[in-house]
Amino acid sequence: MKTFSDIWWVLVLMAIGSYLIGSINFSIMISKMKGRDIRGVGSGNPGMMNMSRNFGLKIGVLILFLDMLKGVIPTVVGWVVFRNVTLGESTFVLSDLTKYFCGFFAVLGHIFPIYLKFKGGKGISTTIGVFVVAYPLVGVCSGLCGLAFILITSMGSMGSLIAITPPAIAAETLLYNRYIYNSVSGYMKPDSPDVRAAFVIAIVCILGICLLAWFAHSRNIERLINGEEHETSWSEMIKKMKKKKRAERLEKKARAAENNGAGKTE
Repeated sequence: MKTFSDIWWVLVLMAIGSYLIGSINFSIMISKMKGRDIRGVGSGNPGMMNMSRNFGLKIGVLILFLDMLKGVIPTVVGWVVFRNVTLGESTFVLSDLTKYFCGFFAVLGHIFPIYLKFKGGKGISTTIGVFVVAYPLVGVCSGLCGLAFILITSMGSMGSLIAITPPAIAAETLLYNRYIYNSVSGYMKPDSPDVRAAFVIAIVCILGICLLAWFAHSRNIERLINGEEHETSWSEMIKKMKKKKRAERLEKKARAAENNGAGKTE
């Protein structure tokens, strides 16, 4: 049992830590290791989609995993630290606030990173990571639906927004049904002003996570409306990857044959 006056300093540390973790940009690190800066390639966005287009699907999947971790780690911390802790004498479990609180600052850091003069990625992978922890069933299902949409249509930005919007709506609905109104109990008056504040902050954090990603995609949305959006054909990337592997295997066989021929000649 804790009150806001007991945990305010923990919340401050969580916000700072989550933001700094979110600010790490793996796309720029990996692209520079490969001799190019992703910010000067393709769309210039240091995110998974642009990395997939310019460095191949394997690198894109790696970036997806690493960026998801930036959402997963802070959200897990926010959940574990206050998992069985209630707010005051109420039934409000603090982890229902802190997991989204940490997730919000992780996404904020990804989109507006302090290390990169507040110019980062678009936050989709990190947002998916948040919801996979905070609301696993809906988070995973929505992520898979977004992936399927991209594979079928090659519309990366639209698929990305499909992946993150339903979990946000579902999470807000769950909190509303748990603490404000449900079909069994009807309207449930908050136990205290602190509970009311905690509920509002949690809802704002969930909404903020989703709106940050939508805001970061504002240009993509404009291009979608104008029919000018970049395509992300993962099926073509898979074909190219298979073709490259086939060529590498044939090249290895040819080299082996040459070496065997040279050995026999000697």
